[in-house]
Amino acid sequence: MVFLLRRLGFYIIAFWACITLNFFLPRLMPGDPVSRMFSQVQSQMRPDQVDALRRLFGLDDRPLWEQYIAYIGNIFRGDMGISLSRFPAPVSEVIGAQIGWTLLLGGTSLVIAVILGNFLGILAAWRRGKFLDSVFPPLLIFVGSFPYFWLAMAALYLFGITLGWLPLSHAFSTGLSPAFSLEYIGDVAVHLILPALTIVLVSIGGWMLGMRNTMIATTAEDYITMARAKGLRPARIMFQYAARNAMLPSVTSFGMSLGFVVGGALLTETVFAYPGIGYQLLTSVQALDYPLTQGIFLTITAAVLAANFLVDIIYVRLDPRVRVS
Repeated sequence: MVFLLRRLGFYIIAFWACITLNFFLPRLMPGDPVSRMFSQVQSQMRPDQVDALRRLFGLDDRPLWEQYIAYIGNIFRGDMGISLSRFPAPVSEVIGAQIGWTLLLGGTSLVIAVILGNFLGILAAWRRGKFLDSVFPPLLIFVGSFPYFWLAMAALYLFGITLGWLPLSHAFSTGLSPAFSLEYIGDVAVHLILPALTIVLVSIGGWMLGMRNTMIATTAEDYITMARAKGLRPARIMFQYAARNAMLPSVTSFGMSLGFVVGGALLTETVFAYPGIGYQLLTSVQALDYPLTQGIFLTITAAVLAANFLVDIIYVRLDPRVRVS
């Protein structure tokens, strides 16, 4: 419990530092959102409208410390400001409308890559030097060396344009309304296949190689030799003795990756025009939508910290040495 409380304190301090940087960085940059909107409407705004917009974006003439306290209060109320590119929609509303698609795409591809990659890594290490260990790691690392966007465009051309098996873009078909029905869920699943497949192909080699290397070191431990000498079944030794101890680094990597899922697969979402946070982040940067960009960065940071804290909790359960220390 002391370990978890200490880690929780660390993450709270890290989150406060992130909020503080998120507040000061835009104010240290030249210009502000109101000046940009003023230039976009070709100076047709009245002075009172400019003042109202400056108050709306928290850029009035109050002292900086008062703006900072108001900003902290707004963040904890879920108020991240107003989006410029989707004015007058709140930033939280824009992020809330996109984050579900990102979690669906990133979460599905991450879980598949982690389970399949680690399972292949366990088998490759257990059957070291055999076909699986000799062929799959270099092959998957070779596939993973391709950039996301290149693999995505190749899959799009082959399965979407040439063969016509899978849809080319978007999260569901045009004209279909979101509903909790088999037709809608099936359509979303079909649109998910190509983007998720490209992410899995790029990332699965790293998961397999990491687990394989850790597993080889674990199988050389004395307790594995003792388990074999006691005549335990090979499958039990492999999964319950070796794999359980070898998976600790993978759990850490999974936690880090889980946090970055919220950031979205920027290039994959862009190639497939998939409505996620990564695609929205690119749009907000191109439109110089500072409040939305800040909100997305803050959401990603909070997700990474929350995922790391979750990993710490799992670590305490998996590794008794953490509890003892």
